[in-house]
Amino acid sequence: MTRPDLTIRGGGIFGLSIAWEAARRGARVRLIETARIGAGSSGGVVGALAPHVPENWNEKKAFQLDSLLMAEPFWAGVTEASGLPTGYARLGRLQPLDSAEAVARANDRASEAQSLWQGRAAWQVVPATGAGWEPATPTGLLIHDTLSARLHPRLAAAALVAAVRAKGGEVVIGEAEATGPVIWATGLAGLLALNADLGGRVGAGVKGQALLLAHDARDLPQMQVDGLHIVPHADGTVAIGSTSENQWEDPVSVDAQCDALLARAVAAVPALQAAPVLERWAGIRPRARSRAPMLGAWPGRAGEYVANGGFKIGFGMAPKVAQVMVDLVLDGVDRVPEGFRVGASL
Repeated sequence: MTRPDLTIRGGGIFGLSIAWEAARRGARVRLIETARIGAGSSGGVVGALAPHVPENWNEKKAFQLDSLLMAEPFWAGVTEASGLPTGYARLGRLQPLDSAEAVARANDRASEAQSLWQGRAAWQVVPATGAGWEPATPTGLLIHDTLSARLHPRLAAAALVAAVRAKGGEVVIGEAEATGPVIWATGLAGLLALNADLGGRVGAGVKGQALLLAHDARDLPQMQVDGLHIVPHADGTVAIGSTSENQWEDPVSVDAQCDALLARAVAAVPALQAAPVLERWAGIRPRARSRAPMLGAWPGRAGEYVANGGFKIGFGMAPKVAQVMVDLVLDGVDRVPEGFRVGASL
């Protein structure tokens, strides 16, 4: 490969998506991952692409909406270039309503969604049908949104690698020369480096534990029950996640908190009672102090940029993050929201 137009460091969802977007536009791309693809939280199992509630609108929710609406053509392009599945499907999400007050709030949000979501997705209060694939709901009512989608994290990462290479890009596992502008998409390690460089805490890691069950609900919606995500995947598995742990001793160990996730999932959806556990997973998710992705120039380092802080919404934000970062670095067009800028929360 000739000298790259762009180097990306980090083989997680942000780095891979930026590499694909740049390669798709014809740039010469080199992605360097020192450990393995998906070595951090992007190698997990959950893959929920779900929106925040449609109220109290802000730049993060608007950015997320754009990204979720971009997702279908983005992932279709990855599949076309790579010949590999990503597990993407926009099948919606169900959430239980536990009180009359919750029903009233949900109806208010349904009205907000009609305008905020531009008529391209709905947030509706619907009656439970009694089908096996529904969360228990004390009111007999559910929220059904049609914006939520799912993605298989590991399939998506493999497809992105193949798609970048199909467009002539390099994906290097190990070390290699970084030339041209460099985008650091290195998860927790990148956040810690920023903390040290900027002299303040711009981000930290939050541990998450999750499970993968053998239960085929591949064409059915995901569910969210009291913060718990229950996500059917295209390969006949269901992911359950996840914990949020600010203190831990071992970043990749699983413990009784993982078992508690399973118990909560079975209580919410009895259809999962007999589903065998295929995998228990734990990893550290990079969270920016602002809780929004951190994007843009690395202060004081000419030609170096940051794409980090995906936390729980990284897969859903990835298409828009990729677009904005490639616009900035290759075309000089700055569309980074003010609250997303590196160090904005210091």
